[in-house]
Amino acid sequence: MSKIWVLSANSGNAKLFSADTPIGPLTEIETFDNPEARLKQSELTTDRPGRSYESHGDARHSMEVEVSPHEHEQIRFAKLLMDRIEQGRLKNKFDRFVIVAAPAFLGLLRTNLNPTLSKLLSLEIDKDYTALKTDELRTRLPERL
Repeated sequence: MSKIWVLSANSGNAKLFSADTPIGPLTEIETFDNPEARLKQSELTTDRPGRSYESHGDARHSMEVEVSPHEHEQIRFAKLLMDRIEQGRLKNKFDRFVIVAAPAFLGLLRTNLNPTLSKLLSLEIDKDYTALKTDELRTRLPERL
């Protein structure tokens, strides 16, 4: 039988579980917390946007950032989680894995999947089940992982 990892995540926290068999119970491996995701935008930055001059004339305007500080924190957290899954793959800790994540955060996790890790992804569920207890989470997943 193959060992399966299950990542349950949203932008603020995540839990990593393992199952020894496709129909087996989940065992929690690790918990991750991202308190920055719960901060207000103003608490993540201390500076106002920079200013620049127009190419013609004396007009000035503020410069917009491509990614907000809040989005940057979510991207950083998604990368951290995928790096942790990759570490497990390199150590042969699992044969395949499942991601259960809030829809918007699932997209960020997908963008941080490398091609090798992507081949081991057997199931994606776009639901935020991070508040569920381990047994409750298992009942929401398919009978066979």
